[in-house]
Amino acid sequence: MRGGIRQSVGARLPATALSLLADMCRMFRPHRGQARSYGMLMLAGILMSAAAPAFAVPLKQLELVSEHPVDGMVGGNLSGLAVCNGQLWAISDRDDNLLYRMNRAQTVWQAQADTIDVPEAPESDLPANLRSLAKLSSFVRGGSLDFEGISCDTAGNKYVVSEAHAEVLKVPVEGSPVWLKLPAELVAQARAKGMLQHFNAIFEGLAISPEGDRLWLAAEREQRGLLVVSRVNDNWRCEGSCVLRTEPGKEVLPPQVGGKSVSRDFADLSLFSGKLYALERSAYRICRRSLQTGASERCWSFSAEALKPHRLYDQKFGLTEALVVDETGAWVGVDNNFGERADGEKRPIVWRFAAPDGGWSE
Repeated sequence: MRGGIRQSVGARLPATALSLLADMCRMFRPHRGQARSYGMLMLAGILMSAAAPAFAVPLKQLELVSEHPVDGMVGGNLSGLAVCNGQLWAISDRDDNLLYRMNRAQTVWQAQADTIDVPEAPESDLPANLRSLAKLSSFVRGGSLDFEGISCDTAGNKYVVSEAHAEVLKVPVEGSPVWLKLPAELVAQARAKGMLQHFNAIFEGLAISPEGDRLWLAAEREQRGLLVVSRVNDNWRCEGSCVLRTEPGKEVLPPQVGGKSVSRDFADLSLFSGKLYALERSAYRICRRSLQTGASERCWSFSAEALKPHRLYDQKFGLTEALVVDETGAWVGVDNNFGERADGEKRPIVWRFAAPDGGWSE
């Protein structure tokens, strides 16, 4: 009978759950009058609770409103989006000195480059091996700063995160860009919790509060997590811990992109109506999260549209990199790494999804 249990349930339960079931079977072997029904009842409870994730209700799918190829990005590789006072901006992880205004007059958008004078990056708090790998990579692919997220405060100041340096650049409405003086314990605490351990798996997104005094950062993968720093009297610091949440573990990619097991990841963050929204690239979903704890509250999928045959790339991983959530929907940006889609499209793509029927707070 135990072999039958493993065959029918084993494909859906992790090894730890199977081990627990085996222990429970031994524990509840009837002896000295012990009621078989009691043991079987407990075993059924374990089975149901362990198997619950396999039978979870599918996420509600977001409705695609429009799709926009983007022309004019010098380095391609769209890696972040933000709306500043009604203007949609983009960044590329290959362009260190450019921000892009999106001209949305036509279905095909035109990226209009704005040059910024970026000062030399401060000494990174990342270890020497990660700094060296980032520098070597820049010689091969370009983009020594590796911009991976952009956000705006209500004054219109822009904040851009550099994955290569684990630093944040502020681009003010007036004046020259400056690097924020982030606390050294930000990286130290993240690494102590298992984040920021691997090359090209550092900060992948950020969100700034409307007042520009609180900053959330997403550690990308292996393992992913959320961090926060606050500005007090012009000094950025951790209030207690910088670490809001860590989330180890794996996701299984959809079969359309290979179906392999990969590290859970964050690709970008967006702040809207008192909530943090995370783009979870490997799971093809957007999740609403608590600002205070980072805990996930509700998720919506965009896999039905993203994985249609004509939108697939010959790249066996998720490619969405940018997120902006607003009252009526969400902008999601695709970094295609110059790869060609099944329908022949080679440009970066931005999708517009409608908000859920009950709004993002449902």
